[in-house]
Amino acid sequence: MHDLVADLLTLARLEGSPRPGSDRWVDVDALFAHAENEAVALSAKRHSIAFTTGAGAQIAGDEKELKSALGNLVSNAVRYTPEGGRIEVAWRVADNGSGEIAVSDTGPGIARAHLPRLTERFYLIDSSRSRESGGTGLGLAIVKHIMQRHGGELDIASELGKGSTFELVFPAARVRLAAETTAPPASRREDAVDAAS
Repeated sequence: MHDLVADLLTLARLEGSPRPGSDRWVDVDALFAHAENEAVALSAKRHSIAFTTGAGAQIAGDEKELKSALGNLVSNAVRYTPEGGRIEVAWRVADNGSGEIAVSDTGPGIARAHLPRLTERFYLIDSSRSRESGGTGLGLAIVKHIMQRHGGELDIASELGKGSTFELVFPAARVRLAAETTAPPASRREDAVDAAS
């Protein structure tokens, strides 16, 4: 009941607050470190867990919301993947400049008929399994809402018996790569060119 109330309050807060600005940058590696600590504690050595470095990339947005979105996906992967399974979290930049965080697992997978409804509030594939894992049926609704607030989307791919992959896809405008974070401001670069000429 506590988790249900907390998730309902989270949704209400997300719906009633302004969209996150694009002037605050969050390190992908910091997001990964936070999520990995939670995953390892929740798994209690029952799974193989691997996080691929974010290579210094950053995402513009609300750190608390981004931690919540990734944390929801990772905790779901741990809860629904049987003991001995593997969970992988990776960052990549697509050809169009968008950034993608993929959470993959070797769990039981999800039937195709359920995929379009997974982000609906209180939608549960198997209510008995959700009770055992502590699910409220609101986690993916929260993730979807957070991604919409950041101009992105949640993509889901799954197949029965072959696991699932949940991707957080951020628009290029909210992605900054390591080289861009260390480059001097444009005005300083222009001054340097003027001085050399």
